[in-house]
Amino acid sequence: MKLLRFGNAGQEKPGLLDGDGNVRDLSAHVDDFAGPTVALEALEALRALDPADLPLVAEPGRIGSCLASVPNFFCIGLNYTKHAEETGSKPPKEPIIFSKASSALSGPFDPVIIPRGSEKGDWEVELGVVIGRDCLYVSEDEALDYVAGYCTINDVSERSFQIERGGQWIKGKSAPTFGPVGPWLVTADEVGDPQKLDVKLTLNGDVVQDSNTSDMIFTVAQCISHMSQFMKLVPGDIIATGTPSGVGMGMKPPRFLRPGDVMEIEVQGLGAQRQDTVAAK
Repeated sequence: MKLLRFGNAGQEKPGLLDGDGNVRDLSAHVDDFAGPTVALEALEALRALDPADLPLVAEPGRIGSCLASVPNFFCIGLNYTKHAEETGSKPPKEPIIFSKASSALSGPFDPVIIPRGSEKGDWEVELGVVIGRDCLYVSEDEALDYVAGYCTINDVSERSFQIERGGQWIKGKSAPTFGPVGPWLVTADEVGDPQKLDVKLTLNGDVVQDSNTSDMIFTVAQCISHMSQFMKLVPGDIIATGTPSGVGMGMKPPRFLRPGDVMEIEVQGLGAQRQDTVAAK
């Protein structure tokens, strides 16, 4: 299934993309997509529905984040071999885990707001993983059984906040609109092997990131298993699994986001995003 949310910000309704690319309204069957409503059992109940029996949405309008909210917005840092190289970092010996504030969650076509004081805004196309059941002390072999689905993420970053201001990376990752997610939550059964997906980002029409999840240092299964040794992951948690090479920080000279830039982001099979950048008021 490809699940989505449509409507004005704060008034989104849950929907399903049918086989013909039409949006079908799921409001009669689920209030929204977040937490328990994206648990594996809840998704199985939706899977039993016939899309043809659901109301057709002729003009869905705005597409919001595929999740209304997230209990936790986790990220994995320096998880692509070539990205570690471009930043001058040694490949990590175990996954680097950090968080974005959940308030960074944003729609896939909403503007990205460059925050006050920003000097080094940056882009990061990433494969997103949504957890589908309580996950604690799981092995790598069973880790993917805990996945509800996958989505496209732009892990927007502000490098001066992240690296030069001290403290943890979360400061450079958490401004409002720094977490565009969607357009779809694609259930795991439709994705197959998450280590065989192309990831791509263009800036103002120029391709700057073009890679494949096979370049990950730690696989999705390894990341989930590793994280579960330290914390309990719960339904609706999202994990951004790292970005490939081609970020602005790694360019020579570096290139950072400015108002008026346009980012287009896509993960194979999970849908494309587009964001205009605007200055904070």
